[in-house]
Amino acid sequence: MSTLPEILVLCQPDPGKSCGACCGLYNYVDSSRGALAARFRARTKRYRAMVHSPGDLARYAQATFAAEDFTPRYEVIYCCEYLGFLDDDERKVGCLLHPMQNNGTDMRGVSFYGQEVCAGHLCPSHHFIPRSQQLILLKIIDDWYLYGLCLTDIDLVVTYFRLSADLVGQELKPAYFDDPQLKALALVYFKWKLNWPFRSEETNRLGKYYFDGSQYMISHIDYEKFGREISPFNSILLSLSSEFKTARELEKAEGMISANIDALARRCRALL
Repeated sequence: MSTLPEILVLCQPDPGKSCGACCGLYNYVDSSRGALAARFRARTKRYRAMVHSPGDLARYAQATFAAEDFTPRYEVIYCCEYLGFLDDDERKVGCLLHPMQNNGTDMRGVSFYGQEVCAGHLCPSHHFIPRSQQLILLKIIDDWYLYGLCLTDIDLVVTYFRLSADLVGQELKPAYFDDPQLKALALVYFKWKLNWPFRSEETNRLGKYYFDGSQYMISHIDYEKFGREISPFNSILLSLSSEFKTARELEKAEGMISANIDALARRCRALL
């Protein structure tokens, strides 16, 4: 019988982070941290000043659409105007319509997807990232912007922990990541989502996907032009939006990933 604690949702797991990807968090043409923080800061201030009852919501929405550029990367994903910061420290993003933000009044019925979907939807990461890896991720990341990027990238998470576990010789346990050194090693890897040196600069690229507005495609790396077989780190390289100009760049990227996984595995073995 599993001794792992039950996780109801990964969207709002603790006071230090949250994810709003299903609400279109990363679907704006400019989804940089600075742009999103400014957007959500203004929204939250506007919402708190204008909305005191459900009758105020239409006026808030009109003001928000007038103030912001809602141009999406991908037209099928709706960018919800009610996504904002939930706390004064700006550590958590989430639904401004939620009853916990409105003295118990649930106003999610006016949102694009409606109250039922907003309250009941669980993204694929809940089902395809193993529970132990979910718990590890919660221990490593305390940053709303990075957390959402990593949580929703199943390949980035699962491949990393699988390759590491293969070297250790057993599944990685969440308790290992109470170790500051191990946590720091893993955080270097996940922060590559923000600072990967071989990241494509295309604005319509997010992880392994790229968008043309109405459709999305899965990118690929042309290993053949470098005289190479597919990399054992291919899914990670795609998740990091990699683009290589030379075989030397590809080799350097693989070396960075390999070195991090090797170091993580060595530290895990030392903790056994």
